[in-house]
Parts: sequence; structure tokens; C-alpha cells
Amino acid sequence: MRVRARQGGRRVDLVLGLLLVAGVITGLSANTIGVNWPLDLIQLHAAGALAILLLAPWKSVVIRRGLRNPRQKRPTKALSIALLVLVLVTIGSGLLHSTGRVEDVGPLTLMQIHVGSAIGAVAAVVAHFAGHWVRPRRSDADRRAFLRLAVLGAGAAVATAAWDTFAATGRRFTGSVPKPELEVTSWINDGIQRVDPGAWRLRIGERTLDLAELDALPHEHFTAILDCTSGWYSRQDWDGVRLSTLFEGLDPQRSVEVRSVTGYARWFGSDTLDDVWLVTAVGGRPLTPGHGFPARIVAPGRRGFWWVKWVTSIQPSNRPPWAQSVFPLS
Repeated sequence: MRVRARQGGRRVDLVLGLLLVAGVITGLSANTIGVNWPLDLIQLHAAGALAILLLAPWKSVVIRRGLRNPRQKRPTKALSIALLVLVLVTIGSGLLHSTGRVEDVGPLTLMQIHVGSAIGAVAAVVAHFAGHWVRPRRSDADRRAFLRLAVLGAGAAVATAAWDTFAATGRRFTGSVPKPELEVTSWINDGIQRVDPGAWRLRIGERTLDLAELDALPHEHFTAILDCTSGWYSRQDWDGVRLSTLFEGLDPQRSVEVRSVTGYARWFGSDTLDDVWLVTAVGGRPLTPGHGFPARIVAPGRRGFWWVKWVTSIQPSNRPPWAQSVFPLS
């Protein structure tokens, strides 16, 4: 019986490890990809989280057995408890965020708590497996194991469908919840910039435009969704100029570098300039400082960190757009 219990605990650890890896991959993908894939990543992300909860009763048996084991060292026991807490906080904050009913807990948003605890959980998992490596065995792939996995998958699918039906709000495929108005957010350490409209200049290649000259260019009125990695999205009407229009008669080379007054920059491929706008107004009104006045990027189909605010320079570049961080760290 003891051997069977150990084997069962080892299998639970293997499945939990795989589910956590899948959760990290689907979470990162949903948080960085702005287009709707045929594969619903956020649904897979939620299903993996609920599968972990379904495994909790079996894992709790393993944890209690380990805590009662006098041969197990205190740091190992503490790591097990920390991992349990971090995983529960990660899943709980994610599920609560999906309801759209709670946004903040103290000074932190639920998404910040979700991501932060997930990073901590990953670190704890690495430390846990470094000290207790679980090596897969051929016997792990027997018929009974596959049957149990099938039951777990079916249970997670049913739980996900039930959660989406009765608890979750109208999330996008990225997991973001709807907002009627734009919220003021900045990327990591960028603060709101108060730009003097009279002194502001936009450099495009060797050409320089002031705000009046930019406003005099033919603007388009269009609708686009800003999907922020903070966990919300908002559909708004914008007024702006396509980057392809700004670069008429110029060679954009392999990409164009859009740079903010803060130094933050993103590179857009030269073949995408028809689908990227430099806007000066939202909702029929000029941009506010919090939303990027006097000009910001609107890039439909891309997450919010592509929508550079307080743009001061758009320059041709030989840098290929793939040669930048998929998820900027500064």
C-alpha cells in the first residue's frame, strides 16, 4: 500500500508539473498575442487552472504525508507550503479577475497579483523539482493513467464551461475584461508625461512636424480595441494618420522605430504600416496626457504595450521587427 501511495503521489506531482508548465505557456501567450487564434488560449489557461484545483484533494494527501514525515527537512516542508499558497493565490486571483467584479486588492491589481504569484510559483516549482526530481517511468503511461487523465480533462472542461456561463464576464480571448472607458496605464516605470504642445516636435526621417502640421494632415476616423496587459480592454473611436501616409515618399527600410519622449520604443515592420496609426484624438476629443497627448500609436490586433504614447520620433530602421523583445521589460 505504501508503494502504491508513493507511486500515486509521484504521478500527481508529474501531472501538476505539466499543468503548471502549460499554465505558464498559455498565460504568456495570451498576454502577448493580440490576435485571435483558432486555439482559445485563455480557455486552455482556465481549464488548466481548474484541473489543478480538481487535483487538490489528492495533492493535499501527499502534502500531509510529507509534513508528518520526520525525515523531511524543515526547508522542504516550508517550500511545499509556500508552493501551495502561491498556486492557490495565482488561481484564485485569475478566477476572481475573470468575473470583472473586483479589480484591485490594496495597491495592487488582481492581474499584478496573478502574475506575481505565478512567477513565485514557478520559482518554487523549480526549487521543488531540483530537490525532488520526479522521473517519468514507462509504467506511468498505462491504461489506468490515461483513463484518469481523460476524466481529469473532462472534469476541467465541464468546470471551465460552468465558470464561463455562471461566473465569468465577457472576456476576450486574451482574458481581458471589458471597460466602457479607457483607463490610464503606463508601461512599467513610465510616468504620465506633460508635453508642451507648443514645443513638441515629431521627427519622421529628416522631416520635422509640429502639432499644427500634424493636425493638418488627412486624418481617418476609425474604431479599434485597446487590449491592455493589465487585464482590460476598451473599444474606442480614434482619429489619426496611418504610418504609411506619414512615410509617403520615404523608404521605411525593414521597419520603423516609434519612440516615446520617455525613451520607450517599438519597431513595426515596413509591411504593417497600413495597419498602424498615429492618433491625436479619441472619442472625438484630443488625447489627454494620461492617454498619450499629443500623439500616440494605435495598433489594432496588438496588445497595449505596442501602443506607444507621447510619440516624438518615427524613424526608418534596418532592424527587423522580430529582433526586439516580444514582451518588453523596460
